[in-house]
Amino acid sequence: QVQLVESGGGLVQPGGSLRLSCAASGFTFSSYVMSWYRQGPGKERELVASIVNTGGSINYADSVKGRFTISRDNAKNTVYLQMTSLKPEDTAVYYCYAVTVIPPLDYWGQGTQVTVSS
Repeated sequence: QVQLVESGGGLVQPGGSLRLSCAASGFTFSSYVMSWYRQGPGKERELVASIVNTGGSINYADSVKGRFTISRDNAKNTVYLQMTSLKPEDTAVYYCYAVTVIPPLDYWGQGTQVTVSS
């Protein structure tokens, strides 16, 4: 059974920090590109950050560059999103996503709410 379980969401003040975790099970974690997506109120789901299986190639949305850091620990089957200097516009449900193309397979986590408000 494949599972992606996000945790770490919550309420934080503008300028604050939060770390999201995604614990994976049921598949070979090290073979998958891992990503974080988010969907704010009334908005489309958007890619926040992604990291390849080795961790050597990382991409970020322009809106979070310099503030967010994605990382992974293949020994723990976990991907993280460290968020700093949070802004109200970062408020969204954040989703963990796993994908491999050989063969094509992908999985979504259930999401965790992040609210940035004073």
